[in-house]
Amino acid sequence: MRILHVLNHAQDVGNGIVNAAVDLACWQAQAGLEVAIISSGGEYESLMKQYRIRHFTLKIPRSPLDVIKFARAFREITQIFLPDVVHAHMVRGVISAKTLRGNSDYVLVSTVHNEWQFHASLMGIADRVIAVSRSVARSMQHRGIPLQKLHIVANGTIGSPRRPPLDHVKPLPLQHPAITTVAGLYPRKGIRDLLEAFVQVADESPAAHLYLVGNGPHRAAFERQAQQSAHSGRIHFEGFQTEPQRYLLSTDIFVLASRQEPFGLALSEAREAGCAIVASNVDGIPEVLEGGNAGQLVRSGDVKALSQALLGLLRCRKDLESWKHRAQTNLDWLRVERVHQETLEVYQAAIAEMTRTVCA
Repeated sequence: MRILHVLNHAQDVGNGIVNAAVDLACWQAQAGLEVAIISSGGEYESLMKQYRIRHFTLKIPRSPLDVIKFARAFREITQIFLPDVVHAHMVRGVISAKTLRGNSDYVLVSTVHNEWQFHASLMGIADRVIAVSRSVARSMQHRGIPLQKLHIVANGTIGSPRRPPLDHVKPLPLQHPAITTVAGLYPRKGIRDLLEAFVQVADESPAAHLYLVGNGPHRAAFERQAQQSAHSGRIHFEGFQTEPQRYLLSTDIFVLASRQEPFGLALSEAREAGCAIVASNVDGIPEVLEGGNAGQLVRSGDVKALSQALLGLLRCRKDLESWKHRAQTNLDWLRVERVHQETLEVYQAAIAEMTRTVCA
């Protein structure tokens, strides 16, 4: 089977869509499938070479002239690689693959990550649509995507080719108790809520420190918010880190305070690292935390509930250790290998249906 993935870029910048797609492509190549990626390029190109994944550099169009050039180049790539499956992970990719398919006989598969974006419905023009959580699948159904097109393939990060195994990672010497989030610094990630909650936590727990691992366009605003706190010296903006596991392995409590979250790859990583977890009860998060069995769930946007959950863990070491253990229980379903196998089944079903249609 020949598989062509379509991405905006291949940069190692903490983009969950890119990370999940690169993980999948590497596992497919490792399984003996012929894999190629179209993207504007980035740091993951070296990983692609390691896994013998062919990379076609194609920049996303910014003008009408660019669109024409993109269309011509995309058509040429499909004629050169002759994919059985084109797997698009972004809207421009699925539109291009659909409109430029012509006489090509590939099946088109899309994966929906950020279903909250207004244009996510366009991902439904693919022959098969993969949702990364049950929450995303429900949303796509409400947007009119036929149920027979939809498949749920939950994300997973364990066994990622992008990162070294945990036993090869050296934990950072964080100050304890350490509360950490790994997230883009965007409003939808609930960073403002987390900063407000930490002020309440810090009032009662004078040794607690907060580490924010990630970057984003709103970082300056969040830093100003932190500086206005009496506890600003215990709030650390660490920026984007290529190995967030160094933080997670030294973290006592991992927090994901998102207001919108289709899945949350960082939760999978935090579970593997054995962090006690507190996260918003929104979208796909409860699925990653198995309904609250693997981490505490609080109402999204409820600063008081978030601070109380954090304080409860800090007050009772026994509870903290119990939640760390619960996070690391039942992890097999979060492996990239499972994502690969379930995605392959989607491909095979789509190809079989196309074959039946052609032969009918």
